[in-house]
Amino acid sequence: MTKASIDSEFSLSRESQAGPTISAEPDSTVASRPLGYLTFTLHAHLPYVINHGTWPHGMEWLHEAAAETYLPLLRVLKSLERDNIRFNCNLNLSPILLEQLSHPVFIAEFPNYLSRKIVAAREDEAFFLQSGDVHLAETARYWQRFFSQALDDFNHFDRNIISGFRHFNDIGLIDIITCGATHGYMPLLGTDESVRAQIRTAVDTHIRHIGKPPRGIWAPECGYRPAGHWNYPVPNADGAPVAPGFNRIGVEQALSESGLEFFFVDTHLVEESKRIPSPYELQKGELPPDPNTERMTREPHRSLYQPYFVDGPYNASAGKAHPTTIFPRDPRTGVQVWSGDTGYPGDGVYLDFHKKRWPGGHRYWRVTGPRVDMGDKQPYYPQEAAERTKAHAAHFVHLVHEALKSGFNDTVPPILCSPFDAELFGHWWFEGPLWLEAIARTLHDYNTGLQLISCADYLDQHPRAGFIAMEEGSWGAEGTNQVWMNPETSWTYTHIYTAELYTRDVCTNGLWETSPVGKRILQQLCRELLLLESSDWQFLITTGAARDYAEIRFLTHNDQFNEVKAIWQNFESTGTLTKADETRLSEIELRDSVFPDIDPGLWVAGAKQTRAEVPVAANA
Repeated sequence: MTKASIDSEFSLSRESQAGPTISAEPDSTVASRPLGYLTFTLHAHLPYVINHGTWPHGMEWLHEAAAETYLPLLRVLKSLERDNIRFNCNLNLSPILLEQLSHPVFIAEFPNYLSRKIVAAREDEAFFLQSGDVHLAETARYWQRFFSQALDDFNHFDRNIISGFRHFNDIGLIDIITCGATHGYMPLLGTDESVRAQIRTAVDTHIRHIGKPPRGIWAPECGYRPAGHWNYPVPNADGAPVAPGFNRIGVEQALSESGLEFFFVDTHLVEESKRIPSPYELQKGELPPDPNTERMTREPHRSLYQPYFVDGPYNASAGKAHPTTIFPRDPRTGVQVWSGDTGYPGDGVYLDFHKKRWPGGHRYWRVTGPRVDMGDKQPYYPQEAAERTKAHAAHFVHLVHEALKSGFNDTVPPILCSPFDAELFGHWWFEGPLWLEAIARTLHDYNTGLQLISCADYLDQHPRAGFIAMEEGSWGAEGTNQVWMNPETSWTYTHIYTAELYTRDVCTNGLWETSPVGKRILQQLCRELLLLESSDWQFLITTGAARDYAEIRFLTHNDQFNEVKAIWQNFESTGTLTKADETRLSEIELRDSVFPDIDPGLWVAGAKQTRAEVPVAANA
């Protein structure tokens, strides 16, 4: 790709995305190192769906993500490895996703799903040929090739998608980080033990699948809470008295205890609570028009392009030992990828997400234009869409360059953090993986002064900007907890808090440690609590994306938690399992067979990991 071709492709972008190309000859005053860094963070996560429905909600979600996001990302990484091109993104594979990708049910069913998609594409081809639509018939053949490639890739990795990502992690092309065990939203969890157990279970699961401890974590929904007094915000579902408030730990303390060095926060937590649109508002095309929001979203802010230690009581008494680092989310580049209205995915040539041909579910139409009616969507041309990703990659690199250039001559080079849901790439924006590859190739082929880097590598090479204290918040609507705690979802917490307190009490009494049967019962109790705590249920209820499914799933895990609780109480009284209890426990274990080595000791009151105290200088 020549400089002239980048200029030419740049002109293909829509007017809102146009701009001058970056210079091929950056300032040479700091030739020994890049002038600035770009770090992508891809958050790959799905709630636990195995044994809990198939279509339209359930296993279909996992199959779609594997075929349209995870395997295409592996193809991109393989291509970049072949050409010795760095990517160095932070890839979060959430613990519950790792458990699902390695689950025997997924491994057995995914090839059947791909085969069904291939057959459906053949049937579509025959229909289009019969009706004389040659172009749509060719697109049907494209889908046959796409899903056949997915099947070949899956078999190439011995049906082990995780092993593919683990390879690229081992060679340093990506840095795999972790998440809360089941994506529990930490600002609203009701005990310190539950926060710590989400994190420690996550780290243990990561080591089991990836082979080494993670250095960073995606705090679910970029949710953060500082240390301080907290009161339970809802009554108990059973009418029992609400537990008294308590002084809870901050998220950063729980992460530090488990050896996690960094996490990500939304813009407003660093920019003194300046509000910007959340990613999910952008995805729906909702961009508040007030001038302050527009300024915050569009203009570069130097304070966002450096990491900070998180200040708090967890390190104040120990000489700032093991402080945890945060990377702020950049809003300007986020708009370009998240926005379904003004961002890249809304370009007319890209594959339309919503319009499908049934019964096979394949997509044959392009976006066409902003808010175009479904009946007016025009045919999709895969090659044209693939070419457009190069122009949008060049534009994105230009945006990063413009955002960082004021810090190019600083002693410490700036870093722009661009975090996204991984499933945006491939599943929602079908051409997204090609766009990621195009960015890596653009930065490799041209002297832009920018370099891709993982957060861990950046921290190994450069100091933090200092210590920062933050307020509670998230990357959700209004930057608060409202997506997860609102009049539509508060009822879920009336069950969660009683379950968390009961689990802490029963794990603390220690009886389970004296009996393999008792340990087995409490292990399943802890699994059901983790699944109950998943923030996905509240998110799906609030957004209406799959409200009925989310409510059923929450109630299912709540019912199973209470069933296991009753089994434990029977065992506690008699010292044995009845035949009926044994049968029911086995059924629940089979249905929710995650985290096989889960440790009830994580929920014992005050349980935490301890680390050697090693003071860290503020500019380290």
